[in-house]
Amino acid sequence: MSPWNPAQPGDALEAIETPALILDLDVFESNLQRMMDALQGRQVRLRPHAKSHKCPEIALRQIALGAVGVCCQKVSEAAVFVAAGVKDILITNEVVGAGKIRRLLELAAKARIGVLVDHPQQVQALAVAAQASGTGLDVYIEVDVGARRCGTLPGEEAVRLAELITAAAPLRFAGLHCYHGSAQHFREPQERADAIRGAAELARMTKQQIEARGIPVGIITGAGTGTFVHERDSGVYGELQAGSYAFMDRDYGDNRSGTDDVRFDHALFVLTTVMSRPTADRAVVDAGLKASSVDSGMPSVWQRPDLKYVKASDEHGVITTADADSLALGDRLMLVPGHCDPTVNLYDTLVCVRGGKVEALWPIAARGALL
Repeated sequence: MSPWNPAQPGDALEAIETPALILDLDVFESNLQRMMDALQGRQVRLRPHAKSHKCPEIALRQIALGAVGVCCQKVSEAAVFVAAGVKDILITNEVVGAGKIRRLLELAAKARIGVLVDHPQQVQALAVAAQASGTGLDVYIEVDVGARRCGTLPGEEAVRLAELITAAAPLRFAGLHCYHGSAQHFREPQERADAIRGAAELARMTKQQIEARGIPVGIITGAGTGTFVHERDSGVYGELQAGSYAFMDRDYGDNRSGTDDVRFDHALFVLTTVMSRPTADRAVVDAGLKASSVDSGMPSVWQRPDLKYVKASDEHGVITTADADSLALGDRLMLVPGHCDPTVNLYDTLVCVRGGKVEALWPIAARGALL
């Protein structure tokens, strides 16, 4: 943790020390409202993924606008949001290990908590611990609908898991988790539409087979920022988990929009300073690998098409330019991270800016919550 904050409320943008994680509040608030408008009048609810922002202030604002709760990815992450007053959390992950399950049930005594399973041993471990503690827990079956990550096969394997969960009170079979993560970044709109059409059909078929055994499927949850309009309109999904829409990043911005897609704007930036000007065609900024994740590619330079961020090392970012006079020592640049989620996890604080001034500092309280 840094010994000091990069700014204080009331500071001008120019006074913020760098590198700093900047949130444009006007754009951020517009993104939140645009998502709720896109769901207006639809029989589908929003449960945004908090792993994107790891910030309780943002989660509470999303819930105030109408979200049913949030998703988290880890038990420790969920603990931060429960402590901040969030009462409904789905952990979109399998939880394995006695210590983690014990903490999971401690949270379930304070808030409504859901968790995923994709194997009978996970159901058994959860059931034994839940019965010992007398604590109820929502359990969702994760179904692999195309991402090829976690998840049971659609159909009969999911049916067997549903039967196990139903027989294991105080576990509650809550529904199916059917998230096609890979499809979020298919660049062409038709690719995304086709992928989610296939995912929705697998989810529908699995639901029908489970209900044919007399077991009701409460809800099908999934979707992300890149595809949510397709899950919204599928008639299959009852809950959407989009998270990056609040911030957006360069990678999502690279998706080409379809006719019915809802576009969100970049609200999250890494503010950086030119610290070296070693050659006429190269500048070096103070934001490198420890300031912006590059797993989805390099950041772009906001509103500067003449500049290209080409290389990152621990504390340095290399910018190329064809104009020797385009950058000077001390110049400030705004970078759009390639991937917002791991970039946020690098910082302690979001510097929230409106009208060129710092309005607030929001702690990224779940930063580093990996357990």
